[in-house]
Amino acid sequence: MSEFSYLHTMLRVGDLDRSVRFYTGLLGMKELRRTEVAEGKYTLVFVGYGDEAGHTVLELTYNWGVKTYETGTAFGHLALGVPDIYATCERLREAGVTISREPGPVKFGTTVIAFIEDPDGYKIELIERKRH
Repeated sequence: MSEFSYLHTMLRVGDLDRSVRFYTGLLGMKELRRTEVAEGKYTLVFVGYGDEAGHTVLELTYNWGVKTYETGTAFGHLALGVPDIYATCERLREAGVTISREPGPVKFGTTVIAFIEDPDGYKIELIERKRH
């Protein structure tokens, strides 16, 4: 067993309220905690599907006054499992979410995936994982 555990991934966001609404309202995460650091002029919001003690979570960092970031070419994507990718994509599309890759099997495989974008343009891969 490793001495390491994966705690969180951090994304810098340009509009904290918009991003929290996206991840909680559309993707079903819960806001776990919020820390405002006036001296450093930033706010952190941790969101996820379970408490930080047992789950990897997402840290949304808002640096006060910074509205946009360049995501660069090194970042790939976040990945979320969903039971019905077609219904999920339709619901997200109706809510105005950008679907950058329509649902369907991966090239040369059978896994069904889609890609969406969060309000800051970060890519999120949806992977269909049927519940049994």
